[in-house]
Amino acid sequence: MNELQHVIRPVRADEWQKVKELRIAGLKDPAAPVAFLETVEQAEGHLDEFWQGRAEDASQGRRVRQFVAEAADGRWDGTVTVLVEEGGTVDFFDREVERAQGHVVGVFVRPEQRGTGLTEALFAAALEWAWGLEEPVLERVRLFVHEDNGRAGAFYRKYGFEPTGTVVPMPGNPGARELEYVLRRPVG
Repeated sequence: MNELQHVIRPVRADEWQKVKELRIAGLKDPAAPVAFLETVEQAEGHLDEFWQGRAEDASQGRRVRQFVAEAADGRWDGTVTVLVEEGGTVDFFDREVERAQGHVVGVFVRPEQRGTGLTEALFAAALEWAWGLEEPVLERVRLFVHEDNGRAGAFYRKYGFEPTGTVVPMPGNPGARELEYVLRRPVG
């Protein structure tokens, strides 16, 4: 199965149960400890209201948008979320955000769908949304990748993200490092 057999779209506010299921599936993936800042136990401990709010927030407005890859049978096989960080705010690494920018988080594609083009299709939809925002426009989209997540780093570089040289300690594990990658707004 490839991305042509999936619909790539934003989540809807009423799909909180699927948002929860896919997040927990991602957190159970063997790469989760170097891919996510949350554990399965933390996610499973959230009340339904948390997931309802998460789906609602990710379905509308400018602040955040979650995209999913939905198969013909309704199963969600992948996701990517873009947060909008406004200049002058503080990010989750407690660092000041210098400019309005997108921040890609929560990237997950089910193992059997990896290498099919689904991740590229999710990124294309997420970035199209980010680049379409106005006032202020986003000049760049960034993401962080754990220093030991070589596979993800290789994908991001292949997609066009470039390492900035910014390195931050991983929240909850200051001995591990997160590397910042940036994709600048296309010209023209």
